[in-house]
Amino acid sequence: QVQLVESGGGLVQPGGSLRLSCAASGNIYSTRAMDWYRQPPGKQRELIAAGMATYAESVKGRFAMSRDNGQNILYLQMNSLKPEDTAVYFCHALVGGIDYWGKGTLVTVSS
Repeated sequence: QVQLVESGGGLVQPGGSLRLSCAASGNIYSTRAMDWYRQPPGKQRELIAAGMATYAESVKGRFAMSRDNGQNILYLQMNSLKPEDTAVYFCHALVGGIDYWGKGTLVTVSS
């Protein structure tokens, strides 16, 4: 079993920044198995940051993922936020062929 807990979401003005965190526990020994998805209101969940440095076009150059392998924490630094970045952000891990998801953290970009 793997548990994922996201934090760091909230309300931010356009152009602002937020840093999300995802703390992993259980049978997971590397953050390399983890990545970030988001689900905007009324839309499908989409992959936005994965692997070493693979980003969706919509966030490339503004978002940066980093890892603390010692603590099993995955981060997502989000800069120059836009209203269209409003979404629930989810941490995901693929471990032993099983997909694990956190409950998500809401990011709202609005003035």
